[in-house]
Amino acid sequence: MAGNTKKSHQLTLEEINQALNSGTFIQVRRMLNILPAAEVAHLLESSPPKTRAVMWQLMDHESESDILPYLSDEVQSQFLQAMDTQEVAALTVGLEADDIADILQQLPDQVIKEVLQLMDQQDRQRVEQVLSYPEDTAGGMMNTDIISVRAKTPIDVVLRYLRRHDELPEMTDNVFVVSRRDEFVGLLPIRRILVADPNITVREIMNTDIEPIPASMHDSDVANLFERHDWVSAPVVDEHNKLIGRITIDDVVDVIREDADHSLLTLAGLDDDEDTFAPIFKTWPRRAVWLAVNLVTAFAASAVINLFQDSIEKVVALAVLMPIVASMGGVAGTQALTVVIRGIALGQIGSHNRSYLLNRELLIGALNGLCWSLVISVASAWWFDDYAIGVIIAAAIVINMITAGIAGAALPIIIKALRIDPALAGGVVLTTVTDVVGFLSFLGLATMYYA
Repeated sequence: MAGNTKKSHQLTLEEINQALNSGTFIQVRRMLNILPAAEVAHLLESSPPKTRAVMWQLMDHESESDILPYLSDEVQSQFLQAMDTQEVAALTVGLEADDIADILQQLPDQVIKEVLQLMDQQDRQRVEQVLSYPEDTAGGMMNTDIISVRAKTPIDVVLRYLRRHDELPEMTDNVFVVSRRDEFVGLLPIRRILVADPNITVREIMNTDIEPIPASMHDSDVANLFERHDWVSAPVVDEHNKLIGRITIDDVVDVIREDADHSLLTLAGLDDDEDTFAPIFKTWPRRAVWLAVNLVTAFAASAVINLFQDSIEKVVALAVLMPIVASMGGVAGTQALTVVIRGIALGQIGSHNRSYLLNRELLIGALNGLCWSLVISVASAWWFDDYAIGVIIAAAIVINMITAGIAGAALPIIIKALRIDPALAGGVVLTTVTDVVGFLSFLGLATMYYA
């Protein structure tokens, strides 16, 4: 099924591109306006900037507000920057408070104020409440559209209250139970309401075992809770335990995807909102910065090599075999680094298990070092007909693999303690460590032997 969906995306994109190239814009408009909003957003993000701009202009204005929440922040920003305040305000009509907040956060503060002034008082208060919390917290991702009841209310009254609504908020699986001061008390699952005796009260069938999510909780921790408990929605409370909103699984899926993108892209030194089809002169400076950082670390490794220039000139094999030592250490370190960064992201690593993790990676590095040093030493000795070079590279491999394992496990923990993103800085530091230690151990041992 997933393969068929992906294939249909590709076919639709090809059809739209063919229609655009042939100038049949009416056909493109018709195709775009019959597709679901999520599909159109996917097509926009899969198109180069010029094609994307044409497609956006061809869509009905009524569809823009439905499509915008499905777009990434960077693509959203591209469209929003071309709009005036009135157009942005019109886009927000009918959207949920969390989606409106996500859109407004792409705009300058002055524009945000102007858009808020154009909203009615109720919508403005709801959006301002979400905007009052950082974007990466439960309060910043919550939806204020909630249904709540009191514990003493009969189920029959609850049913009549629900029927008064034209429709329930999306993904409503629970009604929230609150006190007279709007403090969170418990959950009343919809499935229990439908089968319960209408004469009993909410208190008799509500669930009080659920801990509400504090508005200040980081969105990654919220995602971990949803994954652990298989929640569809969860209540959000302020510091006084007052119910202020709810988080639904669709928002959590967005967080999980953003965290995955962040981990993948920052390991390569890229922005976590990188647009696949961003213009050249917007992408180039971002990558150039991290290439500059990498160049500094490369010079550090080259400086180590320069210390042993005389030895390299005497024994050409050293120059040939150096990349093997650095490469093996780099791969081993990256394996440990990736596992630990993932553990940190999932909240699995703490003071109680760090020592086990470090010892494990040290032993894995030693075992891999012993295993592969034997293979590499035999191959090197045979290649250059020099048993000494085989022993030297074997010792260097073991040293660098052990160092790589320890560094790969320790660096993310240390960097995290310094309040720096380990996914962003870990790879650069690890590469420097494994290169420097690898070259230093290999060339240092060779210099001691051949001197």
